[in-house]
Amino acid sequence: MPAIFPAFRHGLCLLVVGALAGTLAAADIDQPPFHYSQSSPDNAVERLQEKLDGGTARLDFTDDHGYLASVLEALDIPLSSQVLVFSKTSFQRQRIGPRTPRAIYFNDDTYVGFCFHGEVMEVSAADPKLGAVFYTLDQQPAPKPRFVRQTDNCLLCHGSTPTHGYPGHLVRSVFPDEEGNPICSLGTLRVDQATPLADRWGGWYVTGTNGRNAHRGNVILSGATKKPRGGQPDPNNVADLRPWFAVENYLSPHSDVVALMVLEHQAEMHNLLTRARYEVQLAVYQQADIDRALGRASEGLSESTRRRVQSACEPLVRYMLFRDEAKLADKVSGSSTFAADFSARGPRDKQGRSLRDLDLERRLFKYPCSYLIYSRAFDGLPKEARDYVYRRLGEVLADGDAPPEFAHLSPADRKAIREILLETKPDLADAWKQP
Repeated sequence: MPAIFPAFRHGLCLLVVGALAGTLAAADIDQPPFHYSQSSPDNAVERLQEKLDGGTARLDFTDDHGYLASVLEALDIPLSSQVLVFSKTSFQRQRIGPRTPRAIYFNDDTYVGFCFHGEVMEVSAADPKLGAVFYTLDQQPAPKPRFVRQTDNCLLCHGSTPTHGYPGHLVRSVFPDEEGNPICSLGTLRVDQATPLADRWGGWYVTGTNGRNAHRGNVILSGATKKPRGGQPDPNNVADLRPWFAVENYLSPHSDVVALMVLEHQAEMHNLLTRARYEVQLAVYQQADIDRALGRASEGLSESTRRRVQSACEPLVRYMLFRDEAKLADKVSGSSTFAADFSARGPRDKQGRSLRDLDLERRLFKYPCSYLIYSRAFDGLPKEARDYVYRRLGEVLADGDAPPEFAHLSPADRKAIREILLETKPDLADAWKQP
């Protein structure tokens, strides 16, 4: 699957242990109460396929990009979200390298991976009940194109330790050689919002202004010396990728730095939502099983089940409020319209404020609470998980001193986030009114 979906089936040393762990996790999620592989997904890809089957939607094919442009339009994924990865970290590795990067596009719940003249398009959807669900679409013209669901092959890596053992996504930073192969002896890093920018984007192209925020992007290493290859352009503050590859082969010439930062936040946020969903669902299911075996009536969550809910949901709360977020050393500015396109998607309160408003000088967002609180993935959490998250948000965002673990949020931050949520997330407002 794409870079955010790396399936390292090509013999590299990466994720050997994680892949084995993923095999076990994949077996567990096919057992009750989950039935991952047998369950019917409910996501944007499935809804598009229903329209294709019913003749109310169509996908147009072009020689250079196959169904890509049409799929992006049908799934409401902005072209400006394009980011480019040139490390060989996908099963279409033969198509990928510094001169033929893989393109990734995304919105709040769907990711699309495209290789130039690749055999298939790779698509992943954040399903409100199943977590990440993976598909391929043949890049050949057909009367009725079909998204084919993938399970075992993708879960080898996408149900492994780096995704908390559940179906999820990966964004990685590697040290790529001249062919795009990760140099395993130098290591590899899973990236999220806590990763210092200096460690991000190895094996990725990065466009935009990063100022004094050094990063690993736009750098190709010599496999022999393991040092940057001679004659490369300056990798920082890049506006034009033409010195590296033929940008005209792609729908956009950009690999926007802001899109990359949002992608990194979003991928791990989806992973933590999935983890909370599975672990809370399992805890409640097992308590009910025990109650039945003992012949006792259920009287709410037991103390042990409450602790399991807390263990699954507290990391989600901390991440969605950007605890441990890597700080910016300088202003960041994208090269495309992504920042404006992303922010325009709202919703906004009466003062015009939105959780999608970007900061880009000190941190990623002006109001540090994840916009994915509005997503179907969040709304699909079990009630017990949602109740916990809402209660903790109420505690953290209340007037007075913040809990010590959320001291990074100023009183002004907490007040603004609370006011925005009260106006834009009705069920949370209702939950906060309850005793």
